[in-house]
Amino acid sequence: MARRTAAASQPDAHARSAANDAASRIAAWQRRAGRHGLPWQQTRDPYRIWLSEIMLQQTQAATVVPYYERFLDLFPTVVDLADAAQDAVLHAWAGLGYYARARNLHRCAQVLRDAHGGRFPATAEELARLPGIGPSTAAAIAAFAYGERAPILDGNVRRVLSRYFAVEGDPTGARTLQRLWAHAQALIDAAPAALDMAAYTQGQMDLGATVCTRTRPDCARCPLEADCRARIEGRQDALPSPRARRAQPLRHCWMLIAECKGRVLLERRPDAGIWGGLWSLPQFEDTGALQAACAGLATAGSPQAMAAIDHVFTHFRLRIQPCLLKLPGTVLVPAEPGRAWVPIGTLDAYGMPAPVARLLAGLYPGKLPPR
Repeated sequence: MARRTAAASQPDAHARSAANDAASRIAAWQRRAGRHGLPWQQTRDPYRIWLSEIMLQQTQAATVVPYYERFLDLFPTVVDLADAAQDAVLHAWAGLGYYARARNLHRCAQVLRDAHGGRFPATAEELARLPGIGPSTAAAIAAFAYGERAPILDGNVRRVLSRYFAVEGDPTGARTLQRLWAHAQALIDAAPAALDMAAYTQGQMDLGATVCTRTRPDCARCPLEADCRARIEGRQDALPSPRARRAQPLRHCWMLIAECKGRVLLERRPDAGIWGGLWSLPQFEDTGALQAACAGLATAGSPQAMAAIDHVFTHFRLRIQPCLLKLPGTVLVPAEPGRAWVPIGTLDAYGMPAPVARLLAGLYPGKLPPR
């Protein structure tokens, strides 16, 4: 596992000295001043912990809370999640983004049901072998559910350790990650046997989310202030080292809102690529393809262009040009494979990308809740 290999690097003398009581200080700070009201903090159930950890990847806690609570209402156990249809899982996830997480969540639940009797493995090493669970997520589950002394290294923790140990380099690069894993392991190795792993693990996350923030860190509130090298050297704003910024390319697409007899034509996205597995509007790369699709719907009319909308992904921006086509016929043209004519009143039952759901909610008020 990458975490074990990376941790083999030895931190320098300053790091070993600084690690002596840092973990205990973080745990004590968390019990005193950390976050305690998040719904997944009051449990040792690995299912609930796993669910929260997957949802929290690249998503803020305030956004996650309502999704987390709704998921547990729909899928109270990992077997309930495994038995659910993928459409139901994607629909419950719609709006959280990074939809591969939802597909992996469902697949992981099925592996747990079929190969583990619906039980979670009890070690980080075994957890990391499951679909969609990386080394840091596995360690977090093991620490919270079982008290395992396993280091984590999510985005918040990378920032904390980069500053505390003054680690140079892109914190997502392989060499820098190797050093950070080594420091994360050293903190645990130097900690007393009685270290409260749940408080320590949560404390690292809380520090990065609420104190050692990306901009304007509040060093006066930090339990590591006294020996944080970035603070001592006045380099809080310079660390972690910034990633090389790349220009975000702008891509264009056309989406067809074909309406007939109170129904809208939807198509399922392929599992690979953006919005994988969700239901969306038929999408085209140019107006020629759009016009050909309209002709295939047996209408002489032209689609009506609506206001374009932009949606930002991690590596590019997508400009969506929606076009509305109201078919005058009284008989629906048969939908091609992978497409369906969906009654407007049931659109909310389909898991859709957030920008598509917002577009249809504006066009058909009251039929879909706002996202």
